[in-house]
Amino acid sequence: MAIENWVSRHLEDLIEVRHDLHRNPELLYDVEQTSDRVAKVLTEAGVDEVVRGLGRTGVVGVIRGNRDTSGRIIGLRADMDALPIVEATDAPWASTKPGMMHACGHDGHTTMLLGAARHLAESRAFDGTVIVIFQPAEEGGAGAKAMIDDGLLKQFPLQEVYGMHNKPGLPLGQFAIAAGPIMGSVDEIRIRVEGEGGHAALPHNTVDPMTVTAAIIQAVQSIVSRNIDPLKSAVISLTTIHGGDAFNVIPPVIKLTGTVRTLDPSVRDQVEVRLRKTVENVAQAFDAKAEIDYIRMYPVTINDADKVALAADAAAAVAGDANVDRNLPASMGGEDFAFMLEQVPGAMIFAGNGPSAELHHPKYDFNDDLIPWGCSYWTTLVRQRLGSAAA
Repeated sequence: MAIENWVSRHLEDLIEVRHDLHRNPELLYDVEQTSDRVAKVLTEAGVDEVVRGLGRTGVVGVIRGNRDTSGRIIGLRADMDALPIVEATDAPWASTKPGMMHACGHDGHTTMLLGAARHLAESRAFDGTVIVIFQPAEEGGAGAKAMIDDGLLKQFPLQEVYGMHNKPGLPLGQFAIAAGPIMGSVDEIRIRVEGEGGHAALPHNTVDPMTVTAAIIQAVQSIVSRNIDPLKSAVISLTTIHGGDAFNVIPPVIKLTGTVRTLDPSVRDQVEVRLRKTVENVAQAFDAKAEIDYIRMYPVTINDADKVALAADAAAAVAGDANVDRNLPASMGGEDFAFMLEQVPGAMIFAGNGPSAELHHPKYDFNDDLIPWGCSYWTTLVRQRLGSAAA
């Protein structure tokens, strides 16, 4: 184990930062209080620049090493937003905001990067520049894309970028990563089925959208099994149905929503084409109409193979090679860090949160014991990527 001494000295303060963030969760782009706290910590740590406003509420810190002969610039990214979930942890630091909680550990992600930023700004023992990126709106708001659209990569021309996410069930002190597609694309689908409503006792005088909807649901479930290469991955889940107000009335319209996940951009294209044809043609067979809005949200998260090797080596320096899984199976969960990886080679790594509740669960809580592991990973990665510089 190679948790660094500086983390131990500051661990109590970092845990308090994490607990404060957890007590005060904020959603999507409305993370003003969190952004203020992050900017304050960075300023007090003496980072060279604190830039605000990218992606509305994003915060970026610039930390220059004792030397800059290499001209290298790397980015380290953490997410800041919470989820609209009622917390059920009963922790002393539980959310004080009804209907909001940090159920994905972004409070811990932010804290670990803040801890690393504090140490890097103090030591400056590297050759080049580190850009620490605190991003809003990961949970469905595409905050990474918003920061890029606002000029993040033009203002800070990163040569490589790294992210880290906690992983429930993975033992504390272990890391996991893999090259290539590591997390799925995230798309939203909205379907509107229009028939002709009428009296439920006289269905022959109607075009029943309920029947059409049932046929669409069945047909959609055949797309993956009968159109997608079985050696590739895709998920189509229809998750909500809304329509009708009375037990004896056939409604004119039914609305459905759902999500599509894939691990290959070409499969993503194929699913969209098949969905559109299936929905429209099934409805037409019933003399009904159906429209589908296919909303592309997050692309596939694809780790660069070279950067994966570097990230894994840094994790091994902290936790030992036996505690780094370099072949983590891909997940269909999504991550908007994918937008950054589309523009800059880099890697997302997962750090063990121990036997906690699953992500997005009301009883989930970030494990404070992960903080020193995550902080040490960040600073080790910087030293290995940028070398050391004499004071």
